[in-house]
Amino acid sequence: MVDGFRPETLREALEIRKQSDCLPIAGGTDLMVQKARGFALKPDFDKPLLFIGHLPELQQIIIENNQVDIGAGVLLSDLIKSAKIPAVFQKAISLMASPPSRNIATIGGNICNASPAGDTLPYLYAVDARLVLKSASGERIVPISEFVTDPKQNDLKYDELLTQIIIPNRKFDVNYYKKIGQRKGMSLSKASFTGLADIENSNVTDIRIAFGSVAPTIVRSREIEASIIGKPVSEIKAAVPEIVKKYAPLIRPIDDARSSAAYRKKVSLRLLEDFLKNIESWKTRSLS
Repeated sequence: MVDGFRPETLREALEIRKQSDCLPIAGGTDLMVQKARGFALKPDFDKPLLFIGHLPELQQIIIENNQVDIGAGVLLSDLIKSAKIPAVFQKAISLMASPPSRNIATIGGNICNASPAGDTLPYLYAVDARLVLKSASGERIVPISEFVTDPKQNDLKYDELLTQIIIPNRKFDVNYYKKIGQRKGMSLSKASFTGLADIENSNVTDIRIAFGSVAPTIVRSREIEASIIGKPVSEIKAAVPEIVKKYAPLIRPIDDARSSAAYRKKVSLRLLEDFLKNIESWKTRSLS
C-alpha cells in the first residue's frame, strides 16, 4: 500500500508540502511509468504521495490582463477542447499519447517531468511562458526556460507546487508545428519543431523558433531570432542556408531506442528550412 495525502484545498496541499517530504502527483501518467517495477506489481514510490489533480484551484483556464492563465491541473484533453487555447498549441497536445492518457495527464505534470521530448514545451518556450510556483509562505514566477534545468530536472523547491502556467493571449500570423515520431499517435517525439511569426508588408516583425527532443533542454536562440526580425521575407528565404548553419551547433541530440542522433539533427534542420522557405505561405495554410 502506498502512503499518501489527499488535501481538500490548495492551501492545505501547500501546508502538507511544507511539512512532509512527499511527491506531488496529478494524473500520474509519467510517474507511474517511471516508478513501475513490472507487470502486476505496484509502483515503487520512495515517498508518500501528495494527490493534487482533483484540486479545483488548479483546474481553471482564465483570460485576463491580456494573458491566458492555465491551471497546472488542467487535463490535456480539456486544453484541446478549450476555445481559450491557441490552435497551434492544441495541435501539439492532440498528438501526445492516446485519448485515454490525455484524459488523465495534466499540463503541469508534463512540464514538471522536464523531458526534452515533452510535447508541451517547445510551444511554451516559444511564447515565453511563465510559471507560478507557490509555497505556504508565498509565490514566485519564473520563465519556463529557467524552470527546466536539465533532462528530468527542474527548479521546483521542496515546499513548492507548480500552480499556474501563463501564456500571452495573442495570435501569430504564422503558426507551424511538426512532430516526428514512430507513428502518428501514442509515440514519443524523435524531434519536434514550433515556428511562430508575424509578417507585415512582407517583413517579418516577430519570429519564434523552438526545437524539442534534440538537446538536453528545448532549443531556442533569441540571438538568431533577432537577426531575422525586421527583414523582408525574400531576404530571409535567400538566407536560409546561413540561418540553418547558425542553428546546427545548437541541435545536439543523442542516439537512443527511438532514433539516431544523426537522423534527429537532419530532420530538425529540414523542418527549419521548410518553415523559413515557406514562411509567408504558412499564413494561409491550416494546421495540418
